[in-house]
Amino acid sequence: MTDFPLDSNVPALGIRQPWVELILRGIKTIEVRSLDTRVRGTIYLYAAKKLSQIPAALEAARHHGVDWPSLPVGLLVGTAELCLTRPATAGDARAACVPKAFLKQQFAWELRSPVRFARPTPVRFLPYGVWFYPFRRRGDRT
Repeated sequence: MTDFPLDSNVPALGIRQPWVELILRGIKTIEVRSLDTRVRGTIYLYAAKKLSQIPAALEAARHHGVDWPSLPVGLLVGTAELCLTRPATAGDARAACVPKAFLKQQFAWELRSPVRFARPTPVRFLPYGVWFYPFRRRGDRT
């Protein structure tokens, strides 16, 4: 856990619990998305306000001993490095914590070096898409 200097130019990715918790624990190293992205480098991990409703999320939480109803939501919980994106393959299932069938026609976003914040942090501006800037208005550059 760490206190991270907040930077208004770092984008945040909204991820539902328990997925973001599994990323912070270093268990889930691939985030599965339906679209590719050009974003690379340090990103904030935002625990979305809604919990994941897919059965694979419940199974992954149970398998890894995550008490996910008690996890923070609606807050920045850490950072990670988004290193690479590519089409997902069946071989990504374990790193993504999902069944192989879930990966068809999806993209694998490879995450490394997760860092948990010592204290979950509120955002100034709420998510407005896949990517958002939690400490500045959309379109503003500082």
